[in-house]
Amino acid sequence: MTSSILAARNLSKVVESAEGELTILHDLELELNKGDSLAIVGSSGSGKSTLLGLLAGLDLPSAGAVLLAGNNLSELDEDQRARLRAEHVGFVFQSFQLLDSLNALENVMLPLELEGHADARQRARALLERVGLGQRLTHYPRQLSGGEQQRVAIARAFAAEPDVLFADEPTGNLDSHTGERISDLLFQLNQERGTTLVLVTHDERLAHRCQRLIRLEAGHLIDRVEP
Repeated sequence: MTSSILAARNLSKVVESAEGELTILHDLELELNKGDSLAIVGSSGSGKSTLLGLLAGLDLPSAGAVLLAGNNLSELDEDQRARLRAEHVGFVFQSFQLLDSLNALENVMLPLELEGHADARQRARALLERVGLGQRLTHYPRQLSGGEQQRVAIARAFAAEPDVLFADEPTGNLDSHTGERISDLLFQLNQERGTTLVLVTHDERLAHRCQRLIRLEAGHLIDRVEP
């Protein structure tokens, strides 16, 4: 019995440009099981963010398929994909995307409340304490440092206990000390909750902490590291 949670089959993405068709991804294959961790690395323009968006169902492929929790994303409409993401997926964006009008506790509570959890406040508080922000619950994003905002974003992403967590450059704009703390936190929560991690990163040290690694160049998979 397979425990696959996320797979790409012959995945390609082609877009129109002034010069004609531009292929951003070429026939990519991968499969991840529950609890796996994958780093996607490569230079700017290699297709990393495009692949992340396709795997998360934020965009659709030109050819091939993405299977998330057994569902072919191309066979679902936009609302169905949104519901599937709400059930199975968490995000940590490089820009954090916290709501400025909500404090740290409220930002983490929001996805829990949208799912109807009666204990949203207690769960959000516990997660923020887990990431070392127990004393910053009522602070708004503008009152938090970049590292603190990133930890709020991680707490929010893990709040609904997603099957898959996508993180786009989770340490990209952080100093080395804060970046290491964020990395430790991601892998601790990954191990404790069995969440599959998919990270896009330029940080080779972070990449090699993952169980698996793929390297892209001009949309082609040129290197794969497996356990």
